[in-house]
Amino acid sequence: MDLLTIFITSFLIAFSGAAMPGPLMTATISESARRGPLAGPVMMVGHSLLELGLVSLLMLGLAPFLKQDWVFATIAVGGSVMLAGMAVSMLRAIPQLHIRLDEQTVPGAGLVSAGILLSLANPYWTLWWSTIGLTYILYSARFGVAGVAFFFVGHILGDLTWYSAISFAVGKGRRFLDDRHYRAVIGVCAVFLLALAGYFAWSGVIRALAL
Repeated sequence: MDLLTIFITSFLIAFSGAAMPGPLMTATISESARRGPLAGPVMMVGHSLLELGLVSLLMLGLAPFLKQDWVFATIAVGGSVMLAGMAVSMLRAIPQLHIRLDEQTVPGAGLVSAGILLSLANPYWTLWWSTIGLTYILYSARFGVAGVAFFFVGHILGDLTWYSAISFAVGKGRRFLDDRHYRAVIGVCAVFLLALAGYFAWSGVIRALAL
């Protein structure tokens, strides 16, 4: 019963992070419109691999390091640069974008890397894991390896459920999009990424000045 409780609560608490708008959410929407409903689940593979590594490091005592202000500032500023570059590339590509519904839109390994990099680019992903995530890990560790495993599987399934639902809705809905509306979707995603980049940069600078 304890392990089942860990699994269920971990599944539900995962939505506290997954449901928040961010670079991974934005990329899921844009890539699902371009590549189809499998884009989200494939990006989750990269996201899950990254989180598996992070959970392992947290168990080894990484949490105090992640909570330091300079770590947050570095990730925030570095992530803002990456997101701004991605947004500019998307905006430049808009005039040449076309909806393609052929089978060659199957997502590839590049989306796995995107799932890793976009998670790392979000400083609040690190903050979530060094606070909420760490609390759950410490509680789950009381039940040994099985407890941590139930926590991790529940968390990943929560993320996968949320992003798969979004990817499926956007990917299937692209049949009703023409090129003009598709370009508008990509444009909105790019502008949102630029806004996130600005917010992350501002947050990083403020945290750095407080050092």
